[in-house]
Amino acid sequence: MSAHAPAAARPATADPTPAVPATAPAVAAPDTDVAAAAPAMAAGVGLEASASRRRPASGAVRAAAGSSRAAQARLHARARGRGVNRVVYWIVRAVLQPFFLVYFRMQRLGREQVPESGPVIIAANHRSFLDPFVIGMMTRRPVYYVAKRELFANRLVGWFLSSLGAFPVHRGTGDQDMLATARAILNRGGVVLIFPEGTRTRPGPLGRPRRGVGRLALETGAAVVPVAIAGTEGVRRGWRIRPRRVRVSAARPRRFKPIANPSPQLAAALTERVWADVQVQFAALQRPRRLPAVGKRRPSAA
Repeated sequence: MSAHAPAAARPATADPTPAVPATAPAVAAPDTDVAAAAPAMAAGVGLEASASRRRPASGAVRAAAGSSRAAQARLHARARGRGVNRVVYWIVRAVLQPFFLVYFRMQRLGREQVPESGPVIIAANHRSFLDPFVIGMMTRRPVYYVAKRELFANRLVGWFLSSLGAFPVHRGTGDQDMLATARAILNRGGVVLIFPEGTRTRPGPLGRPRRGVGRLALETGAAVVPVAIAGTEGVRRGWRIRPRRVRVSAARPRRFKPIANPSPQLAAALTERVWADVQVQFAALQRPRRLPAVGKRRPSAA
């Protein structure tokens, strides 16, 4: 027996890391292309959803615009056809005329210059929202006038203004509907008030006229009455209506031979002639004493 016996075999210690079977399925690595495209796909879905949310709003806007155009077409048709609501017109006139005469000490010069029959265009300067109502007191005939289309947005206000003879205009666009309505009123022998400046000019001198007055006068053969108004620019402060002296003056009407298709240059030249009369009347209103109307003949000496 050997002196050195073989050492006893030591028990094997277990490996803490479990062995992976050779047949275990491999975990697939993420697709880098798909991962990179994921944010863009999400953004595209978000944009599509946002666009779908906006579509009803765009449709609502188009529907509202169509409804507005239809409403304005009805207003034009009313002015061209049956005209003012005579009950409303005369009630409002019966209330406003004494109010203007007392509260504003309204002075009307040259009322006899407005023809009592036949088509008439009143060309006037524009100082205040009250101008159509004040100028309407220059004649007992119903006076039709243009007003910016925004005033007709409210249905009740639009009905009231239309009852008094107003019809809408889209300013700055050469509104053909407005011109067609004015022609229809004049062709049936009515009175149309037009502000050649196109908008209100409160302080300082008068503005430059546009040629619409000359065009209508040449196309319809209507008499053109130049009218100046002063004092209404100081009436309104906020919602307050203050007592201010208001004066209106009319010049002798001008008549022009009708022309089927007047040129822009001819229409502008005619408008300038009318506007010169308005400027003379306006200058006269700035002075305290009464001056005769432009073109009024003086009695001949005996």
